[in-house]
Amino acid sequence: MLSSSFRTLHGGFLGPRIAQSPLILGLSFLSPLSDSPFCELSANRRPLVNRKMSENGLASRRGKVLTTDTMNPSVKKVEYAVRGPIVQRAVEIENELKKGAKKPFSEVIKANIGDAHAMGQQPVTFFRQVLALCSYPELLNSPLFPEDVKSRAGRILQSCGGGSIGAYSASQGIECVRQDVAQYIKQRDGGIPCNPDNIYLSTGASDAIVTILKLLVCGEGRTCTGAMIPIPQYPLYSAALAELGAVQINYYLDEENCWSLNIGELRRALVDARKHCNPRVLCIINPGNPTGQVQSRKCIEDVIRFAAEENLFLMADEVYQDNVYADGCHFHSFKKVLFEMGPQYSNTVELASFHSTSKCYMGECGFRGGYMEVVNMDSDVKAQLTKLVSVRLCPPVPGQALMDLVVNPPKPGEPSHATFMKERTATLRSLAERAKLTEQILNTVPGIHCNPVQGAMYSFPQITIPERAVQEAKEKGQAPDMFYCMKLLDETGICVVPGSGFGQKEGTYHFRMTILPPTDKLKILLQKVKEFHMGFTEQFS
Repeated sequence: MLSSSFRTLHGGFLGPRIAQSPLILGLSFLSPLSDSPFCELSANRRPLVNRKMSENGLASRRGKVLTTDTMNPSVKKVEYAVRGPIVQRAVEIENELKKGAKKPFSEVIKANIGDAHAMGQQPVTFFRQVLALCSYPELLNSPLFPEDVKSRAGRILQSCGGGSIGAYSASQGIECVRQDVAQYIKQRDGGIPCNPDNIYLSTGASDAIVTILKLLVCGEGRTCTGAMIPIPQYPLYSAALAELGAVQINYYLDEENCWSLNIGELRRALVDARKHCNPRVLCIINPGNPTGQVQSRKCIEDVIRFAAEENLFLMADEVYQDNVYADGCHFHSFKKVLFEMGPQYSNTVELASFHSTSKCYMGECGFRGGYMEVVNMDSDVKAQLTKLVSVRLCPPVPGQALMDLVVNPPKPGEPSHATFMKERTATLRSLAERAKLTEQILNTVPGIHCNPVQGAMYSFPQITIPERAVQEAKEKGQAPDMFYCMKLLDETGICVVPGSGFGQKEGTYHFRMTILPPTDKLKILLQKVKEFHMGFTEQFS
């Protein structure tokens, strides 16, 4: 009966192609008849086929197309410490706590990432009201919303296809939003003109930064593009350069002088790099991440002169421009300083600067809103940039709408202005207090030194790790500061990022932590760090 069925399959209406399908080949091992065409497989091959049976019962005749041996090798070089192994362990511990595991702490405090709302910061009322109306336009008729909120939502919706933020926008971004960004930059920089056509809205600042790097990377060997990045750095830069196959050129910030940027160090790094690559771009983060320094105007002028002399493209990451806390420190945009230095520089130095909705007083990370302005970019290259961003259709439209609200907030006399200013001021004042608190408490701990947190959202203290702990870390195949941070997490529930994930001078150890936890929780966190470090030092001394 079985043989007859097989012959029907082989010679009848199902035909030979179906008869030799993996399913039928699998069934053929049930037949004892020698005249079945399925008996042609030798006995030696049958176990091999059985071993290749997939989970759904179909035999597989080949291995995976994509393996770690056949994948893009540049991707394997990408590392991103902010969401790396330490964070994965933190998630595991959270799950263990949920299942009732006994720990010496009741919660994991994630001080590893600048996610303000996840740390309890409240959204700005005006922003969320306008976005609510944009998402659900029927609310435009509600008496619950102020008139300036309705007016702003109506203006944004009128600029969207079909009056909906669910429609695609132009690839470069909604025109009226780019106009508002240009006006914001003009006002910020004291009247220096800004052309909306030089504004590109983006999926956060990160997307725009990677896009510019894509334009710059070319060549191989000694002609391969080199990008100068600060050390310590925000790991986006090292990750993007690894993925693009570019050469990372490290220049070290001066920790002993509050993480200042030294032109002599820039020149050293450039001269060394020219021996093996083609340096073409200089990246600056101001205010600094992870180091929290705010560059002086003189420093920015020196950097611009250096870029002009060495024919380097400047990238200015300015996403923390409202986060300046220290007395005597002020944010100076690279665009403003460039133009105030005169035509010798303002007509020649190529600059891309970046801003975001994710930081400052907004903290709206999840909306993924941002922009970049390009200055002195070659017109043909600019056309290629526009083409490149069009491949991804457009940035998220809700993020574009939020960016518009950031650069064009309520004005004096409008119904929402007083509440907006109260919320903005309170958030920035609280961040300034937490920056000072972090510095003060950490500097009371023997073996920890923390520079003033002049701006941004992080401290990057240097820690002394006993030699015994260094040796134990090496035996475990870990960087010493990773070993330290893992122990801190396991014993206290505090998640910070080891300095090795950002880069640091040989022989020094650090960790990065945010200043974003609410003040009461931040005090607890810092006290736990203090107690842990003292115990850790005693244990390994």
